[in-house]
Amino acid sequence: MKILSSRSSFVLAVVVAISLLFAGCGGGSSSRAVIQNKGSDTLVNVAQAWAEHYKIVNPNVAIAISGGGSGTGISALINGTVDIANSSRRLKEKEIEMAHTHGVDPVEHIVGYDALAIFLHADNPLDAMTIEQLRDIYGEGGKIESWSQLGVENTKCESDEIVRISRQNNSGTYAYFKKAVLGDAEYKLGSRDMHGSKDVEDIVGRTPCAIGYSGLAYATDHIKLPCIRTAESEECVTPTVESAADRSYPIARPLLMYTPGEPTGAVKEYLDWVLSDEGQCILKKKGYAPVRQLTCP
Repeated sequence: MKILSSRSSFVLAVVVAISLLFAGCGGGSSSRAVIQNKGSDTLVNVAQAWAEHYKIVNPNVAIAISGGGSGTGISALINGTVDIANSSRRLKEKEIEMAHTHGVDPVEHIVGYDALAIFLHADNPLDAMTIEQLRDIYGEGGKIESWSQLGVENTKCESDEIVRISRQNNSGTYAYFKKAVLGDAEYKLGSRDMHGSKDVEDIVGRTPCAIGYSGLAYATDHIKLPCIRTAESEECVTPTVESAADRSYPIARPLLMYTPGEPTGAVKEYLDWVLSDEGQCILKKKGYAPVRQLTCP
């Protein structure tokens, strides 16, 4: 009996030691807060940059980032599966009502501004466009179908046909463009609808006949950005960080984060940091306009 008791004690000691070892190794992980952040494809790059830098600011908080579009983030907010929803458009009334029925009270936080730029192929000769022309290209009933109708000879586009590149309808960029440019009109049928902002840049950069729209931060050397006029008689404004910041660019928009109620704890600390000079300088370096004027290193 003494031998059995001794063995039992030994086994028990080993089990306790292993348990303590695992507890010691996982103690830091179990106390680490994880903030679920989902939504806007426009914001996903800067959201990932914020998350990476925040590991240094507060190693006890992890930010889990995923895109999928503003609509995806808003749906997750309504369903209570995210702490922060990123959006490049404001919530619709029906979304706010749906959130309330789920016991969620969405709170809006403006974290920056973006110039929703028009993307042309780098060889396109067009330098300036009006909101009305964009409406005629993209809007239902619009009469513009060729580059020659805009008074230019797009020599790299043999067909002269305007190939319209758009976004899928769960995109906040899609929704904001409709509101700011098309107004009450629906989108014209026949557009090629891309899943993400990078996809728009990629196809327009490779297609001389194409036109698209996306966040300024996604522009590359393969893309030309025409200035935009609200009317023929108005000043033509080029999309830049500065023209987005002062809202002189006609299709400037706020970049938003929504929380399910007033943020507290780790979420509040993170949002406060996003709006700090450090967080806003990261946003500016990514090609977006900060919420206030500031000098970045």
